[in-house]
Amino acid sequence: MATKLRYQRVLLKVSGEALMGGRDYGLDTATCRAIAEDVRGVVGLGVQVCLVIGGGNIFRGIAGAAAGMDRAQADYMGMLATVMNALAMQSALEKAGVPTRVQSAIAMAQVSEPYIRRRAIRHMEKGRVVIFGAGTGNPFFTTDTAAALRAAEMGCDALLKGTQVDGVYSADPRKNPAAERYTTLTYLDMLSRDLAVMDAAAISLARENHLPIIVFNIHEPGAFTAVMKGEGRFTTVLEQERAPE
Repeated sequence: MATKLRYQRVLLKVSGEALMGGRDYGLDTATCRAIAEDVRGVVGLGVQVCLVIGGGNIFRGIAGAAAGMDRAQADYMGMLATVMNALAMQSALEKAGVPTRVQSAIAMAQVSEPYIRRRAIRHMEKGRVVIFGAGTGNPFFTTDTAAALRAAEMGCDALLKGTQVDGVYSADPRKNPAAERYTTLTYLDMLSRDLAVMDAAAISLARENHLPIIVFNIHEPGAFTAVMKGEGRFTTVLEQERAPE
């Protein structure tokens, strides 16, 4: 039962790159379907779930800026890419039988609801998954920061970051097999060691709101559900490190 779970309401952050699967860009439908099935498992536990999805698989604002494009304009294009990913994930979730709503920080009434905090909370209370698109609606803020912001606004018990590896490492384990994997870290550890999992603004926002960050491998089948049960491999970021349970 949900009452026995540590977290009753969570936000899952998924990077746009995670949706590519084995492709070089764009969306991989099998990957979207696998993530949707995992989210369905968590919803089935009675956990209230919301999502933020990045747009890096379609467009990266910083790359546009590097090519000479105005940074703010490029970031707005990136926000539109996140809405495209949100709609794709909504389709995958609803095909998996999970009622879903997309709320966008940039008004586009034909395809999504506007972001309204109380409405989003009510959707989750009714068992619907809410996907937040268009980041914060402002340039110069990453989708990681948007995830921390929405998690705080929704009163989430934890912010989960689905990545390509099963936790936080001292270096990229795909490039350095000797990299150390951490079970728990503090927010200050993340900032002082410059561990490139989330940007500093997102970590600081989570710290200010006492919001645990849990990092796990989104591509491991059932990993999201396992984390909700306290199982599997993941890294927890807290105010103070705790002993493994």
